[in-house]
Amino acid sequence: MKIALAQLNYHIGNFESNTQKIISQIELAKSKGADMVVFAELAICGYPPRDFLEFEDFISLCDNAAQTIAKHCTEIACIVGLPIKNPVIEGKDLFNAAYFMADGEVKQTVKKALLPTYDVFDEYRYFEPNTVFECVNFKGKKIALTICEDLWNINDNPLYVSCPMDELIKQQPDLMINIAASPFDYGHDEDRIKVLSDNAKKYQLPLFYVNQVGAQTEIIFDGGSLVFDEEGSLKAEMKYFEEDLQVFDLEEVQNVKNKYPAAERTSDIEQIHDALILGIKDYFAKSGFKKAVLGLSGGIDSAVVCALACKALGAENVMAILMPSKYSSDHSVQDALDLVNNIGCKHEIIPIKEAADAFDSMLAKPFEGLPFSLAEENIQARSRGIVVMAMSNKFGYILLNTSNKSECAVGYGTLYGDMCGAISVIGDVYKTQVFNLARYINKDREIIPINTIVKPPSAELRPDQKDSDSLPEYDELDAILYQHIELKKGSNAIIAQGFNEALVRRILRMVNLAEFKRYQTPPILRVSPKAFGMGRRMPIVGKYMD
Repeated sequence: MKIALAQLNYHIGNFESNTQKIISQIELAKSKGADMVVFAELAICGYPPRDFLEFEDFISLCDNAAQTIAKHCTEIACIVGLPIKNPVIEGKDLFNAAYFMADGEVKQTVKKALLPTYDVFDEYRYFEPNTVFECVNFKGKKIALTICEDLWNINDNPLYVSCPMDELIKQQPDLMINIAASPFDYGHDEDRIKVLSDNAKKYQLPLFYVNQVGAQTEIIFDGGSLVFDEEGSLKAEMKYFEEDLQVFDLEEVQNVKNKYPAAERTSDIEQIHDALILGIKDYFAKSGFKKAVLGLSGGIDSAVVCALACKALGAENVMAILMPSKYSSDHSVQDALDLVNNIGCKHEIIPIKEAADAFDSMLAKPFEGLPFSLAEENIQARSRGIVVMAMSNKFGYILLNTSNKSECAVGYGTLYGDMCGAISVIGDVYKTQVFNLARYINKDREIIPINTIVKPPSAELRPDQKDSDSLPEYDELDAILYQHIELKKGSNAIIAQGFNEALVRRILRMVNLAEFKRYQTPPILRVSPKAFGMGRRMPIVGKYMD
């Protein structure tokens, strides 16, 4: 039996596009001699559909699309994911399901049993868990068909009390197929391979796994669909961050070594780079936008975002706004101009001195006798926010936020100023990683000026200002933030590792106090195991770690 895995980029709620994509891949798989083609979890509607699922018409459109797709399943079978209604009055109204289609109709329905409700997942909000398990019969083979999380209850600390494969294995299946919507983070590819390999090994069955690719606002899917033999050996690895369709012969998977070449796996920084490019590209394409604007300061954060945006959208579609203040150094303006010249994007120079001076004049009476402080610094940042938003409104540009994760974590940013934007490009990238990204972007030629990379970071909102005036050095800061945010360690556990106690308590206090700012930030492209946004939910007024 020949099985095609179709790894596609879906658009949430765009039934016409998703349906046509699926049909075209059915025809392609058919032309390649496949007996069956497999698509991802909730492929018909896109993942995650969130509260679209609460609209009855949305579910009807899913089923209509499925019936259209089924008509094309002649001389080939198809597995495709979609939400379906729960006919039982008790419980949730929907199942997260997969249709098995053949002979022009839906032959069988399989429902997801394990519904994740951690990090970015919230499936139990919408779906009823499955409790009835039955293999799919096709061409004399029994297929244990599962959906994403159904295979993730295999580690030493299981999240669920049951395991679907423990039920399905009783029916003596010949192979496993798992359809997934498995989001990217820079360590997840290795975790995914291990979990799936452990399943193949435990149940002694070959395993075909299909993931989707593409970005849905902040969540990015990296593809990397996989095939394992019954010993848990990785037999094939499909492309990352690209659509792909490949056909695999079940007998060759079981019996032939090195038949299918694996995709090239890359470093964490390369993966982050590719994920961010895809995140920008899909945010614009799926929202119907083409042109981006950003503030370009001469610093490393905005330089990296500008370079990524130009790669994703084309330099001709990116407008960089240089907004020097009276405290901006000459080299910052020159560094920004050098980047513009290296990369070829559009630019404007709009100094903010007049605007900031006007605000200072307006506020002279209530501020009389008080020293220069954060208030005057933030007036400059907010003046820049007004400028870039005006350019966005006037010309239809979409504003890219350029704040990094280190700044987001400790509140080193100005609401309604540098925290403006429709999408935060590097808000899940620590400052130390931003430097590595810049070096990676420059791997073939100098795009980001070397001076931008080597000079001390500064907001330039007061004379001779440096980030280190307000923050610990970034290597120390990021190490502690990683322990706290990604690894979920409290102050005592971090201090026990040898970090300075006063520094740890200072940093965690800053993180806690900045929560109100993060509630007002744009969506952040997720590239780490724990990003700010929907995957990290903290109370604003909480006292813990204060």
